[in-house]
Amino acid sequence: MFVGEIFGPDLLIVVIVVAVLVFGGSAIPKLARNLGSAKSEFEKGIKAAKTDDSAKATDVADTKPEADK
Repeated sequence: MFVGEIFGPDLLIVVIVVAVLVFGGSAIPKLARNLGSAKSEFEKGIKAAKTDDSAKATDVADTKPEADK
């Protein structure tokens, strides 16, 4: 069996109907909004980590060991 056969449009419809029944119609937009904000916070964290790593790499490259006098 292929994965495409398992996760078809029929399964997607069933999952949506079950989610509406379990959470209720009014809770679905709140859940989607929270997932969206979590995604944006995660992306901000990734960008911050990348800039911190690049700043540390340039700081390390700029420092040179001093020669003994």
